[in-house]
Amino acid sequence: MNQRHSHQAVSETRVEEKVRKVELLISNLLRFGVLASLVLIVGGTVLSFAHHSEYLSQEMSFQHFVEPSGAVPHSLAGLATGLRAFSGTAIAVLGILLLIATPVVRVGVSIFAFIYQGDRLYTLITATVFCLLLMSFVLGKVE
Repeated sequence: MNQRHSHQAVSETRVEEKVRKVELLISNLLRFGVLASLVLIVGGTVLSFAHHSEYLSQEMSFQHFVEPSGAVPHSLAGLATGLRAFSGTAIAVLGILLLIATPVVRVGVSIFAFIYQGDRLYTLITATVFCLLLMSFVLGKVE
């Protein structure tokens, strides 16, 4: 009986170690995603003000900066063009996209985490949520 109890305790410790590793991975992923997006958003904003110092002195120029316009990339191709031109607005938009993508990537990583832990039910549930998230990006449109 004592040997069986000892084997069960070792097994529980291994499961707890797996859970702890997964929690650390997800925690670091979220932390990195938020910090990287913060750096991109702040850096892009500062760069925009550096390239366009009139935003600080002229109210009309600042209104142009904060209103939706052609200066803000509305497609991935436009974003790529802006990033190649080192546009502060494009860099800030990249930061916003990274902030949006961070929890989606977290759900994707969770699928593999649940597979690693051997939890089939949560793997299925998380995969379903991930598919719904991806479908919402593909099917959603802005008018």
